[in-house]
Amino acid sequence: MISRRHFNTLAMGAAAGAALAPQAAFGAGAGEYEPILGENGHYTQSWFLDSFLEVADDLDEATVQGKRFAVMWELEGCPYCRETHFVNFGVPEIRDYVRENFLIVQLDLKGSREVVGFDGQSMSEKKFAQVNGVRFTPTVQFFPETLDGLSGAAKIKPEIARMPGYFQPFHFLAMFQFVKEKAYEKQDFRAYLKARIASYKDAGKPIPSWKS
Repeated sequence: MISRRHFNTLAMGAAAGAALAPQAAFGAGAGEYEPILGENGHYTQSWFLDSFLEVADDLDEATVQGKRFAVMWELEGCPYCRETHFVNFGVPEIRDYVRENFLIVQLDLKGSREVVGFDGQSMSEKKFAQVNGVRFTPTVQFFPETLDGLSGAAKIKPEIARMPGYFQPFHFLAMFQFVKEKAYEKQDFRAYLKARIASYKDAGKPIPSWKS
């Protein structure tokens, strides 16, 4: 079955190619994974999911690809959103881990695009943020591998973990590892992070302090 990403690419055809040309030129000059500044004022990554904003379908696509699904909330002019793109995703080890293990959809905290929620209800990005209790940026929401068996409030808001605000690179990567490893099933993130830090100390290794 053709994926929604591939369908979207085919449907847009030559028009999409023309629209992406400036981005391609930017990337060619500054590196394949350089953040891209879109017309909406948001920085983004070329590998983020080109979504129809039907989040239940996006979650299904992630599962089919053997990845986890996350939503990254941002806002035009948000300095820590920019930091996330240029500093955190600027570290190859972090970027590659997230890119290989997650499908990420970028949403605007105050946006007006139509989103179809996990329960099939349509609403604006702004309303979807309110439903999910997202009030500041950047915020990353992580979701389960499947919605099977969920109903009621759990079906509307199936979040299993959240990154509330900007995290330094080591903590940022650890949060994605926490979700990928399903560590949330047995401990909270604070306990997981403490154990990761202890593992470095026990091995006599310095904790990575990546810089831009």
